[in-house]
Amino acid sequence: MKVLVTGSSGLIGFTLISALTDQFDFSGLDSQKSDRAPDVPTIICDGSDYESMSKAFVGIDAVIHLAANAPVETPWVDVLKNNISTTHNVYEACRANSVKRVIFASSNHAVGNFELDEPYSRIRVGDYQGLIPNKFKQIDHRVPVRPDSDYGVSKVFGEATGRYYNEHFGLEVACLRIGTVNPQNSPEGSIRSMATWLSHRDLTQLVRLCLTQPLDYEIFYGVSDNTWRFWDTDHANKTIGYAPVDNAEDYR
Repeated sequence: MKVLVTGSSGLIGFTLISALTDQFDFSGLDSQKSDRAPDVPTIICDGSDYESMSKAFVGIDAVIHLAANAPVETPWVDVLKNNISTTHNVYEACRANSVKRVIFASSNHAVGNFELDEPYSRIRVGDYQGLIPNKFKQIDHRVPVRPDSDYGVSKVFGEATGRYYNEHFGLEVACLRIGTVNPQNSPEGSIRSMATWLSHRDLTQLVRLCLTQPLDYEIFYGVSDNTWRFWDTDHANKTIGYAPVDNAEDYR
């Protein structure tokens, strides 16, 4: 399977290509050259420029779309150019080049304002008093979107655009509401990440399954099997067999 990774030199792109290079034929699309770039054929261009970026999609079977400005505080002008325009270009280039499937790196920030509500507001700061793991309602793929920032809004846009291209053009789409992925590959650094951490191993498993298992249009949460996670993984398990193996509690 020929798989194009946008934002291929970023943390997630590099991690996935390194872990799965023996299973897929990867190529990359990036906005600039990087010393950390994986050793795969890569086109350097502006993703918001459709004419220059679309040639990377010729002959591709599936796309992992990671390219974006990731900080939640990203100003609107950059969100519009790099997250919204580029994402629309990715979907359109897939349609125009008969790409079968897109794995869209959405974000937990598409529903981030649920963390203003109990019990999530307490769990994110480590106040577990009176709570029992797995005995409270988890946030799943059926909840209304509640973005917490312009960045979150851009991820909602990507999910909605994926639905449009799925229903009108038959593109298979998996939207991954990714939790906390970091270079140290551990939840160390914040109490919130004890609930939201996604290990590199579980990330790799989730993406591999999204590339290889039957799907139509789906929303999955990218989170490890953390004792205090408040996002659902049952839907991903039932749909594609995702079974996370890491738990943030092992690092507490």
